[in-house]
Formats: sequence, structure tokens, C-alpha cells
Amino acid sequence: MIVLANIVIAVVALLHLGFLALEMFFWNHPFGRKRFGMTPEYSQASASLAANQGLYNGFLAAGLIWGLITGEFSIKVFFLICVIIAGIFGAFTARRSILYIQALPALLGLILLYLSR
Repeated sequence: MIVLANIVIAVVALLHLGFLALEMFFWNHPFGRKRFGMTPEYSQASASLAANQGLYNGFLAAGLIWGLITGEFSIKVFFLICVIIAGIFGAFTARRSILYIQALPALLGLILLYLSR
């Protein structure tokens, strides 16, 4: 069960590295604008906010990777809960799909992590 939990946690970390790349490096490029349905003007005006958000997603990924490397249960739990909270907040303030893309995989990882104990 711990192997499955760690696989899901690794997927969550990879998702957050992808969010980092989208928000920090591709926000103001055709790929990012298409992905988020933005005009060039809007992406230009909001690029610094998106980069800041991407950095936070990178910190979440780093924490999850840290937990995977050390094997520390509490580190994994803390960062999974952070991801779940961020996903719930994002679902209420930005897009409902964030709940399924971000929070749900982290919740699955958290459940599997607790079942592996």
C-alpha cells in the first residue's frame, strides 16, 4: 500500500511541477494563453501574479518530493493537506476543475498514505 501511496504522491508532485512551468514560464506564451483561455493583453497584465502562484506550486512539489525522499510520514501528510486546501480554495475562487485536478489526487494520496500505516 505504501508503494501505491508514494506513486500517487509522486504524481501530485509532478502535477505541481507542471503547474509551476505553466504559470512561471508559459503563462504569457501561446501555449499558456490557449490552456487558460486568455487574451495576450490579459496574460501580459497578470504574468507576475501567475509567476508568484507558480512559485508556490513549486514549493508544494518540493515538499512532496522531500517527503518521498525522506520517507517521513508527517512531511507527506503536511504537504498533501496543503495541496488539498489550495485545491479547495482554488475551486471556490478560480475554477471548479481545480478541485478535481489538484485536491482530489492529493486526497487520494492522503487516504492511501493513512491506509499504509
